Amino acid sequence: MTADKNVRMANQIADFFRSQPEAEAIAGIADHIRSYWNPVMRKQIFVHLEAGGEGLSDLARKALHQLQKKDHIV
Repeated sequence: MTADKNVRMANQIADFFRSQPEAEAIAGIADHIRSYWNPVMRKQIFVHLEAGGEGLSDLARKALHQLQKKDHIV
């Protein structure tokens, strides 16, 4: 899967949770990615994030940073 597809999917997940308070939305996005994305997809999105995260919405970016921190991904 390409970075573009992962970015698009992360942003779609963020759009779904956008109506919730920010903290709940971030937690929901992170939980969804942790639960439903396979390890390869997660690695690809984290590599993309570390390279600047072009195209990621602010909410998706915050959720990915939270997921990285919580799961101790460097």
